[in-house]
Amino acid sequence: MASNAEGAGDLRSWLTRCVAEYLRRPEDEIDPTVRLAEYGLDSVYALALCGDIETHLDMRLSETLVWDHPTIDELTAHLTELIAAQQPAGAR
Repeated sequence: MASNAEGAGDLRSWLTRCVAEYLRRPEDEIDPTVRLAEYGLDSVYALALCGDIETHLDMRLSETLVWDHPTIDELTAHLTELIAAQQPAGAR
């Protein structure tokens, strides 16, 4: 899904929507370069977000994903790499 720039943009938008819902903020108030903890995303929501990402991408992820990649931009970059690594060599 996120193997190209457009896919990464789609993933970033989806992550922004999810975070905005958890934080009960408008999407346009979420800066993808700001640490999610600075917005008040706590461990409960971080685990829930991780579960949402797993479901959305149909892949198993570390429970510390959101803490290891604490901004939407960092999450997007990491997830895009994981997606690309799972694609067959001819599909890249």
